[in-house]
Amino acid sequence: MKMISGAPALTQDASWRYFGRHYFEMVAAMLVGMAVLGPVWGLALSLLGLSDLRNYAELVAIVMATNMTIGMSVWMRHRGHGWASIGEMAVAMYLPFLVLFGPYWAGLISGGTMLVAGHILMLPCMLVVMLRRRDEYAQNHRRHRAHRQRPERLAV
Repeated sequence: MKMISGAPALTQDASWRYFGRHYFEMVAAMLVGMAVLGPVWGLALSLLGLSDLRNYAELVAIVMATNMTIGMSVWMRHRGHGWASIGEMAVAMYLPFLVLFGPYWAGLISGGTMLVAGHILMLPCMLVVMLRRRDEYAQNHRRHRAHRQRPERLAV
């Protein structure tokens, strides 16, 4: 590992390893968010007598995207990512579904197709967001936390 400005520089292999690890950790966090929060939504709708709302594919899509975003956001924050990065990744969770609502409403695709395609399209959307901030995602998580814990200096 080379030293740049007193800090070790990552090798190309190490940076891609960290990048891949970030990606798979966020996917895992999204799955945990769906698994943990999905039943909570189901119970809440049942208790409110609104179980029929689960028949609306758009609502199911938004609830699932929300569950995944919550799980992913908590994990990203834990790993030291800033709010801007988390917000961009949240957009990547919702955007595929929002784009697919049009074809669904036009009757071009079914609700099931919209849900499956939205989940599939979410993965490349996440990758695009990560590539946009490749330097952030291609480093060790400890560097994120150290950066976040440093006090911000105000310019006078």
